[in-house]
Amino acid sequence: MTVNNKRVFYVKYLAHEIYVDILKARADVRLDRLENDSPDTVAAPILSAAHAYQVGAARDEIAKHFHVDQDLLRRAPNLLIVSSNGAGFDPVDVDACTAAGVLVVNQTGGNANSVAEHALGMMLTLSKRILESDRALRREANVNRNSLIGNEVQGKTVGIVGIGNVGRRIAELCKGLLHMKVIAYDPYLSAEEIAARGGEKVELRDLMQRSDFVSISCPLTKDNRRMIGAREFALMQPHAFFVTTARGFIHDEEALYDALRDKRIAGAGLDVWDKEPPPPQHPLLQFDNVLASPHTAGVTREARINMGKIAAEQILDALDGKRPPRIVNPEVWPDYAKRFERTFGFAPK
Repeated sequence: MTVNNKRVFYVKYLAHEIYVDILKARADVRLDRLENDSPDTVAAPILSAAHAYQVGAARDEIAKHFHVDQDLLRRAPNLLIVSSNGAGFDPVDVDACTAAGVLVVNQTGGNANSVAEHALGMMLTLSKRILESDRALRREANVNRNSLIGNEVQGKTVGIVGIGNVGRRIAELCKGLLHMKVIAYDPYLSAEEIAARGGEKVELRDLMQRSDFVSISCPLTKDNRRMIGAREFALMQPHAFFVTTARGFIHDEEALYDALRDKRIAGAGLDVWDKEPPPPQHPLLQFDNVLASPHTAGVTREARINMGKIAAEQILDALDGKRPPRIVNPEVWPDYAKRFERTFGFAPK
């Protein structure tokens, strides 16, 4: 077996150190680590030789010059595979990768339960007004509990935007545990497929109008940027809550601020932001009925181990010539396969 003939690198972050342990067990794989501020004299040779890049899933975690765009692809001419640490792939220009014959994979499903639990926790906290009660007790004497009456979620309707791995788990928890009605908007799935995942297929307009809770769990793409804006918030019921554990830029933060300021919706649970983490003075953080977290929905010990493990296994399978199970740009496969064969001397399966 040739030693270190397969080159993998990452910048600053991995989901979990188990990734390193798994790759280091392979004598034919070399793993390099770069920092955001690594000088070009260090970074350039690593990028030039790399076959795979294990990239952070959050756009603000790594420096812009390590985002996967045309410039990085030019500096990494041997790159075959870009593997996101998570389900999202914000720092990756998928179209540029496809044009360059580079396969993009993610770890979708690896943290689905953690994210779904977080979304459900936000729904319960908002509906029962736990956050508002906590804040009132910390700054007021003789709090009147009757001014903090909440609602049960049982029997209410949750509208899930994107019923993939995370959305499906949200549906399971809401329907099975709390006997909620599940409706879902997902243009990529049929009514039958959505029904099999526990929901009723609806259009986005209907979902915004009918839901007591709107939960966003789709990846950010070029097609759904600002998908939830002023028009969509205006469709929501005054008692309804907006919850997102997906990605910033899918919803319009200014439009959400306006809806909350004018009391057109009851509150929001926000795990993702245009800028992460948001500054303490962010306008949305000034509302007592906004429950906020810094993109931590999928950050649990269990999820991190699982994500690191499946990321390592998927990258090794790909480098061994197997077809990965979580391909973001499957249309690139013919070009990728040719480049892979030129590099390693055999065609991937």
